[in-house]
Amino acid sequence: MSSKTNYLEINRTSWNARTTHHITSEFYDVKGFLEGNTSLKSIELELLGDVKGKSILHLQCHFGQDTISLARLGAECTGVDLSDKAIEAAEQLADKANIEASFICSDVYDLPNNLESKFDIVYTSYGVIGWLPDLDAWARVISKFLKPSGKLVFVEFHPVVWMFDDDFKHINYSYFNKGEIVETETGTYAQKDADITNDYVCWNHSMSEVVNSLIKNGLQISTLNEYDYSPYNCFNNTVEFVSGKFRIQSLEEKIPMVFAIKATKI
Repeated sequence: MSSKTNYLEINRTSWNARTTHHITSEFYDVKGFLEGNTSLKSIELELLGDVKGKSILHLQCHFGQDTISLARLGAECTGVDLSDKAIEAAEQLADKANIEASFICSDVYDLPNNLESKFDIVYTSYGVIGWLPDLDAWARVISKFLKPSGKLVFVEFHPVVWMFDDDFKHINYSYFNKGEIVETETGTYAQKDADITNDYVCWNHSMSEVVNSLIKNGLQISTLNEYDYSPYNCFNNTVEFVSGKFRIQSLEEKIPMVFAIKATKI
């Protein structure tokens, strides 16, 4: 597979297939969401603060639950995703929720060709940068769409997590970006028994790669937090040690599972 030239199409196909299963999954609980539940977690809510009246660009929004949750808090939101099926589902979900939000189907890197606005906040979270080969280009896009003194709020699974095999028994991957990783997945994190098998292409990114890409592109980091749990039960062999907080059972609190950054465009 020559994924260097077609990773976008491979991953779009993969996410289109996932979306079909995700919108009906217990994991995403669309029924509860439409009844008023928020999809936002305490980690990002604390960094976002009061968003009422703020314009927010949500990168890699999947089918829009966080985008709509932010709009429910009074923000003016635009969600962006590579998957046309996800964007279609996001528009339908916003309509059902009776919430105004805009959605754009675009690769992150191509977004400057599809959007001109500037935003108070760029937000992106949980399982996003692993789909991107070039973090310098990613940070450049973030900087481009932020107003002067605008804020980035970024929450992501910790790079240590991606070193392990799926069962967290062995170190299989480098902590550092050693190039593309091409794999095949059966099922999906939100519905592990889903009857789908997809190829996908991803990259591991170290903490220094993340931080330096932001600094290089004019973003001043004010907060960098690490957490010894995941607010999502999306990994194998987990234990819920407190309601809504999950760890790998065999590793307990010994590894970081999530990190969060808040930065300002200078």
